[in-house]
Amino acid sequence: MKNRSRKNEGTSESFNKSDSIDRPKSKTMKKKQKNNLPRLGAGGLSLHAFANAKSKDNHYNPALIKKQREFYKNAKKVNKFKKLLKQQNEQNDVSLPQRMIESENGVEEDRDNNKKRIRKDASLRLEELYKKKHEEKEKERLEREAAIKAKKEEIEKAESRRKAMRDKMFKKTRKGQPVMKYRIEHLLETIQDSTKH
Repeated sequence: MKNRSRKNEGTSESFNKSDSIDRPKSKTMKKKQKNNLPRLGAGGLSLHAFANAKSKDNHYNPALIKKQREFYKNAKKVNKFKKLLKQQNEQNDVSLPQRMIESENGVEEDRDNNKKRIRKDASLRLEELYKKKHEEKEKERLEREAAIKAKKEEIEKAESRRKAMRDKMFKKTRKGQPVMKYRIEHLLETIQDSTKH
């Protein structure tokens, strides 16, 4: 038995040694490492680039690169905006030669008058709209106030009835006994109301 275990131990040791030292990396391991490189930053900076990362006369400064990118992005956006404005102005305005011809003929004055007239019409329409909305709001407010007044009157009437009923129900004789006349009337009224409904 001892001989067998020694043989097994020797073979297992020799197997482990060869496996860890001489064994080449498998293809799947290489693929995984290759796939992980971009995710991990593709190996990072070189030692030289890392050492000079924040120096003044360097070519690689992340903060400067970020500022430059933002500057270029903003410049692109501004240029796009200017182009759009220019296109809109070209569409809305008449070209320069036509303007010169119209100014000679006096058409430009008519256009100005038309613009003034359109502005006046628009202001009148806005004023009318404002008046209509104001009148509608005033009507709604008056209706609300009328409804609130009616509710208050109903509540006051109900409270006065209850107060009168309570005074009658709590009336007592000279000896301190309750007056049964009003209590019996109240019971009869409730019974009549229940039979009607």
